[in-house]
Amino acid sequence: MERGKEEITVKMAKKEAEDDAVHIEGTSEEEEDNFIIAISRVSAAISGLGNLDAILSIGLDTALKSLDGKAGGVMLLDEESGFLSYRVTSGLSERYSEEMFMKTGQGIAGKVAQSGKAILVDDISAEHNATRPDLISLEGLRAFVSVPLKANEKVLGVMNITSDKPRTFSQRDIYMCKSIGDQLGTAVEQSRLNERLRRGRERYRQLARRVIVAQEKERKKIARDLHDETSQILAGLALNLQALIEMAEGKDIQDRQFMDILKKSHSFTVQIHTEVSRIIADLRPTQLDTLGLVAAIRQYVNSIVVSQGIKVHFDMEPIEKHLLPEEELSLFRLVQGAVGNIIQHSEAENIVIFLKQQDDNLVLSVSDDGKGFEIEKLTEMRERGRGYGLLHMKERMTLIGATCNVQTQPGKGTTVKAFFPLSGKATVKED
Repeated sequence: MERGKEEITVKMAKKEAEDDAVHIEGTSEEEEDNFIIAISRVSAAISGLGNLDAILSIGLDTALKSLDGKAGGVMLLDEESGFLSYRVTSGLSERYSEEMFMKTGQGIAGKVAQSGKAILVDDISAEHNATRPDLISLEGLRAFVSVPLKANEKVLGVMNITSDKPRTFSQRDIYMCKSIGDQLGTAVEQSRLNERLRRGRERYRQLARRVIVAQEKERKKIARDLHDETSQILAGLALNLQALIEMAEGKDIQDRQFMDILKKSHSFTVQIHTEVSRIIADLRPTQLDTLGLVAAIRQYVNSIVVSQGIKVHFDMEPIEKHLLPEEELSLFRLVQGAVGNIIQHSEAENIVIFLKQQDDNLVLSVSDDGKGFEIEKLTEMRERGRGYGLLHMKERMTLIGATCNVQTQPGKGTTVKAFFPLSGKATVKED
């Protein structure tokens, strides 16, 4: 199935490149030289495509047409093993493509990879240095051109063009192949750099996820310890103080100072117990386990915002797709962080919590009608010890494959919006 998709991609890419070549030829004041058209075709493929196989196929196809070749292929060099093997071919049998591989320095293509210089052979079937003469004979190969694919003076592979008849290639043929080879070498280097970058990002994401898992595990432990020890002690202390107050009132103690201190001590203990309970809830939102994301968000926001005199408006729908625990937790933490920022900094009167599925994305946003700020000054805010919450929210969304952006203006409130892909990659929509 994947093979079929790749072939379709290559065919579409070739068609696009053909269209580009026709455009170049048609808009020129003079008849374009075939060489310029060929180079332009490969350049258009490199600049417009992200699929390396498609780019290599277009480069190979262009070289074959320019040299009137029968068959050919692009071999890439494995840096670890030092072996060359075919990545894309045209006109070669499946057996030849799979079995024809060589180490650097071996055979015609191996010597090209080693020296970085092109080699032309009028009849490769007569070459005693050729690799796998049996396969060469079966394919009926005669004239053979092998040019290096180079980037920054480093050989990354070779391109081979063959014919079924002996022939002598011209200097123009060699220059054409080398020019295409240099372009393909740049494409290979760029593809490898992109792959390294992708792997680096994935390693970072995995490490960061481990950090978050460790953080949540530690939060859970602290919450459990606070609940099992500190919270229980405070609850017991509050009950004892209440009992003392009732005993003192029952014995009609007239010492007003003593009674005031006793009642204040009880009140402080209750407040501390309430605060510890809030901290426990922040450390480990157990509502997620029992209520689910939508209900947990509603309960949390109501519990923390109502006492601040801020009105909350919910526009949320149940989530049909099952989310992983770390995904639910990250989305909940986004709301937690955004609401915390609103209470501390925004001076808002209203908050709107939005959570719905739009196309293939789950969209979560927290908006307020507060004073807002200049987004350009976020760097200055971080230097003064503020703004890290927004940065942390964005990083956390990235770790679960989501995107997060902040929209704000002075006097026009702030919106923190996250797009979480329910399938494939997130599609960010701009308002």
